[in-house]
Amino acid sequence: MSVLANPRTENARPTANSKPVIRKRRSPTGESPVIRWGRRISLTLIGLFALLPIYWLIVTSLRKTETVFEFPPQLLPVNVTFEHFGTIFGNGDLLRFLLNSILVSVITAISSVLIGMYCAYSFSKFRYRGRRSLMFLILCSQLFPHVLLLITIYGLFSALGMLNSYPALVLAFTTFTLPLCIWMLKGTFDNIPDELIEAAKIDGANQFVIIHKILFPLAAPGLIAAGLFAFVRGWNDFVFALTLSGDATRTLPPGLVTTYLNEFSNRWPELMAASLVAALPVLAIFMALQKYFVAGLGAGAVKG
Repeated sequence: MSVLANPRTENARPTANSKPVIRKRRSPTGESPVIRWGRRISLTLIGLFALLPIYWLIVTSLRKTETVFEFPPQLLPVNVTFEHFGTIFGNGDLLRFLLNSILVSVITAISSVLIGMYCAYSFSKFRYRGRRSLMFLILCSQLFPHVLLLITIYGLFSALGMLNSYPALVLAFTTFTLPLCIWMLKGTFDNIPDELIEAAKIDGANQFVIIHKILFPLAAPGLIAAGLFAFVRGWNDFVFALTLSGDATRTLPPGLVTTYLNEFSNRWPELMAASLVAALPVLAIFMALQKYFVAGLGAGAVKG
């Protein structure tokens, strides 16, 4: 018997006794419905877990002080108040902490990217003795807790008279942002073909032109991603900033804690409101440069 389809049966109209054919909708990726729904539920749970601290920060900033520690806690604030946000803008110390954080974090990001891109270019495009050992040594510096460096850095800056100064904070932040910036940017430069450099050399371009006018524009997403990473690390650091800074150079994380939390009073709603306002600049930067950050991380993750 022939197994070929009969054109008469294919074009035949359905009769009253024929059963309707139910065609299952297939996912574009070919995954089964169980896996697709499992993935959606997992992502939803992870998203809720990640957003819960932010939600609780917002709720606490909108509560009255006497209702912060009530039990059982209420997920939705009953008596909403914005009085804690009003106290923030009347505090001149917070503005100074904010400007210090912006200054130190921006300089840390610029210095990390400037030093890191030359190191990454050297590791990616040149072959010399000790290159792999030096790369491994830089990576090993991330295996130790950064707080172990604090005692050494504090003693060094104290001997040099650099404590309570902006250069001390920038140098300290750069010590733990630079290694990862180098590795991120090395992956970015690895993705730029060597044939492009050879073609530029044939056209008569020197190393300065090759680096600054050909390679660095192509590596712009990676440079922006590394800069954002260094900026956030400097912005959020608490231990180094608390130890190495003084009253005039204190940044936001230690400044907020010393302002609202002390031995005799804990003003949690004001602290949460100030933390929420302090997070807005970083959120705005991420929203503006999100596509470059994702592209830069993806480019740096392809090769190690």
